[in-house]
Amino acid sequence: MTLLILEDEIPAYQKLLSHLKTFFDNDITNHWARSIAEGKTLLEANTYDLILSDIKLLDGISFDLFNAVEVSCPIIFCSAYDDYLFQAFNTNGIAYILKPYTNTDFIKALEKYQSLFKQGEYDSKLSNETLNALKLALQEEQTNYKKRFVIKRPNGIQLLNTSEISLIEASGDFCIAIDKEGKRHPISQTIGSIVQQLSPNKFFKINRSQIVHIDYIEQIESHFKNRLLITIKGCKEKAMTSTSTTSDFRKWLE
Repeated sequence: MTLLILEDEIPAYQKLLSHLKTFFDNDITNHWARSIAEGKTLLEANTYDLILSDIKLLDGISFDLFNAVEVSCPIIFCSAYDDYLFQAFNTNGIAYILKPYTNTDFIKALEKYQSLFKQGEYDSKLSNETLNALKLALQEEQTNYKKRFVIKRPNGIQLLNTSEISLIEASGDFCIAIDKEGKRHPISQTIGSIVQQLSPNKFFKINRSQIVHIDYIEQIESHFKNRLLITIKGCKEKAMTSTSTTSDFRKWLE
């Protein structure tokens, strides 16, 4: 079995190689690249059974490498990023290991790859559309937008990830965040303050008192006076755009 490891950090490479040799009982041949340039040279000259790739390399991100060179074998990404990129991996059915990982995490990822590959269910080709979605997720991850809110409860503190919020609505001097399960969480901030902390690619303020998350929009219907009715996961009542925001909301959806 011939493997390619794309990893810029020497200790991380050594750790990966050690896990791989243990898992495959030393029955592997591996090549190693620390940069896009080195990886491109190896991919153009060799055929691999499996690639394990970090995202950040010495001269850029590995997504750009896979944009430049067509890869026909499965790729398992080894990522220290989470949240937005984590969602993008899940959405696109891509295998990943989240750093720092344990030996158990590593084994699970490889066993999942083996199971899917043997069943013919592993789509090894990354389309340009998928790679562009991953790049966008990475940009989100690296931008300092709010990733979670601290919710104060009578019995302690709860952390609410912004990725789980489907709707935020104003309620006087504070707001209520409704998650995808329909649970309500008080946030001690105004809606104007909150919207500036959230990613504009994920959240949109549809009227004076409501912010929607694009991932949880289930249906959009035309309404009178150039307004739109929006069905949102976890919300019993439909939300409505204001006349002044409808046009921008339509553009945002695209």
